[in-house]
Amino acid sequence: MSDNKPYQSFTELTVWQVARTLKNEVYEIVKKLPQDEKFRLSDQLIRASRSVCANIAEGHGRYTYKEQLHFCIQARGSLSEVQNHLIDALDCKYLSKEDISSVESKIGDTGKLLNGYITFLRGNLNN
Repeated sequence: MSDNKPYQSFTELTVWQVARTLKNEVYEIVKKLPQDEKFRLSDQLIRASRSVCANIAEGHGRYTYKEQLHFCIQARGSLSEVQNHLIDALDCKYLSKEDISSVESKIGDTGKLLNGYITFLRGNLNN
């Protein structure tokens, strides 16, 4: 967003790109979960991580700041859901703190970018 050119595609949004990296890291980490969690915790983690990207993309395609803001807030909720599911995996001792440190870092990066984008959208909505 720093070069002041309008984005042509949601794939050009840095926040979506970082969320995509998070989603791909989640795909890798769920492979460490027990097989009996395949259709429970693994599925929930994958769905939530996909939802972050999907909501950013859907909001971008709506063309109004109000709708874009709505979907980015939904994405932020999905991001919290990913974090919660990782805590569940940690609590169940399916994953260690070391296992999830990279994903937690990516959650933080995504959250900061998403909050910045939400602030940007709110600023445009109010002007």
